[in-house]
Amino acid sequence: GQVRGLCGTFNGDQRDDFTTPEGDVEPGVAAFANAFRAAGACPALGPGIPDPCDAFPGSRERARAACAVLMGPAFQ
Repeated sequence: GQVRGLCGTFNGDQRDDFTTPEGDVEPGVAAFANAFRAAGACPALGPGIPDPCDAFPGSRERARAACAVLMGPAFQ
């Protein structure tokens, strides 16, 4: 009950994992991510999430290795 942010609430209820800093629960990923966006730091996400590997193809293997850690036993 003390975790909030981009990693969700970690309370076992997936319905509130997209809670914004203002306390609103967003129905979609783009609106949720945009709630954490620093003004002027990057463009707002549209309704479809772009594949970051398309913009940075040279980083694809490093990204896959980083995602493997997030999908691994430490975060299960």
